Amino acid sequence: MPTLAAVTDALEHVAPLRLAASWDAVGLLVAPQREVIGRVMTCLTLTPRVAAEAVRERVDLVVSHHPLPFRPVSRITPSSGTGQVLLDLIGAGAGIWSSHTAWDSAAAGINDQLAELLGLTHIAPIEPDEVVPQIGFGRMGSVRERVSVADMADRAATALGVRHVQLVGDPARPAGRVGIVCGSGGDCIEQVRRGGCDTLVTGEIKLHQATEAEAAGMAVVAVGHHASERFSMETLASRLAAALPGLTCWASRDERDPLGWR
Repeated sequence: MPTLAAVTDALEHVAPLRLAASWDAVGLLVAPQREVIGRVMTCLTLTPRVAAEAVRERVDLVVSHHPLPFRPVSRITPSSGTGQVLLDLIGAGAGIWSSHTAWDSAAAGINDQLAELLGLTHIAPIEPDEVVPQIGFGRMGSVRERVSVADMADRAATALGVRHVQLVGDPARPAGRVGIVCGSGGDCIEQVRRGGCDTLVTGEIKLHQATEAEAAGMAVVAVGHHASERFSMETLASRLAAALPGLTCWASRDERDPLGWR
């Protein structure tokens, strides 16, 4: 079985932490009690349900896309959800690692995977990395044939297995050049517009951000934060397992999107 250092090196290779946003909390957030790592579980968000699975399955390291803790905490007690999750995992000897925005931006990371799922071509970052211009913030690309915003919405819903998406703009207009920002991309409207995109595919967008996009003449397809990122936890688990023989690694089987539709 690999050491903790070998596992974190493999995670760094997949998603170099230097790609993370300056505001992010990435890397080893909670150290595991064991230096030899046999069982790793990936997840999008460390909820009580996911933490219970990790404890039950005797996980050594949880690789959670969304960092926990994200901001400095003044106390860790069972009176808060964050505190209870941390206490449960620390009590079981499990550590926590997060790649978050580094995995968003990495080569073959979440935004690259989304671009491929949507059938985009000539894929490039919206804002290239200074060191490796082929990667960086977001992705944008073209479609091979004339596709409307409604068509792109249907394509995204089918690819991600969701029944509903939110739309901003005229569904009948051409999708044009498509930008992709997984997760909460609503605050990136201006960056995406400057990149030359006509349509943004993202996870979630707020009302005032939708208004901003509409005023800028951009269409938006919002598929849900969970749906825009969760699928990549399966990919991350597979890549980690392939890189480290002897490691048991899987994506959480109990994780659910907390937001539903009626």
